[in-house]
Amino acid sequence: MIRSVVRSIKAVAYFGIYGLELAIKRPKTRRARAEWLHRFCAAMMKAFDITFTVEGEFPAHGVLISNHTGYLDIIALAALSPVVFCAKAEMEGWPFLGWMTTMAGTVFVDRGAGGSADKATGGMQAAAAEGVPVVFFPEGTTSNGRQVLEFKTGLLAKSLEAEQPITAAHIHYTLEVDNGPGVTVEDDVCFWGDDANMLKHIFKFVGLQGTHVWVRIAPEPIRFSEVNLDRRVMASEAREAVVALAPEGMGGELYEDNEDTMMMNTR
Repeated sequence: MIRSVVRSIKAVAYFGIYGLELAIKRPKTRRARAEWLHRFCAAMMKAFDITFTVEGEFPAHGVLISNHTGYLDIIALAALSPVVFCAKAEMEGWPFLGWMTTMAGTVFVDRGAGGSADKATGGMQAAAAEGVPVVFFPEGTTSNGRQVLEFKTGLLAKSLEAEQPITAAHIHYTLEVDNGPGVTVEDDVCFWGDDANMLKHIFKFVGLQGTHVWVRIAPEPIRFSEVNLDRRVMASEAREAVVALAPEGMGGELYEDNEDTMMMNTR
């Protein structure tokens, strides 16, 4: 409890310091905004004593896709390299955090809305023009890290149409210290499920000890089987590339993002 309180105060302080810097400098280019986000996230990871093991090199340009287990994925990947994220459009309206993500150069996607991928393409191309890699999570939602959900096709298709190299990555977490009974990576590090309370989860998470991030990045972009693939086949091949990077026992069987999956994810 004490550790959670202390680290929560530290997190608020970092948000204030880096938010003030963002408000004063108001970086104009996506490269400058991505570098600000990189420094901010690296500072947050250090503040929470989160350690890294990284296999492979972050791509210097193009698109990086990964599985998605929660908000920590974003902080961890941004701490590794200056990047531009694609995120759900509703984040843009969140108090303060929406402003910060917008100023950090985030490309917002209105999932489920017609033409949302087309609208995001301009932002992705702008990032590519400045040599900043774009990161997005094709699952379109989060899981507990034990499986990789079915991939959505929109942003993947637009990335291929723009002839952007797409590199696969996989991210997962371990707790290197015993944090007591009932504490698990699936429930206390990963953030998923419709009923999850973010503030409550964050308060408990920042009090954990020994959180370790494992990131594995493919050595080269995905080589799709055909140039003009059917979208579902393309999404399946992209997912297979991410699953291939997962440790044994993770990724596994394909779970589609439907009602049965949501029932499984909220148990």
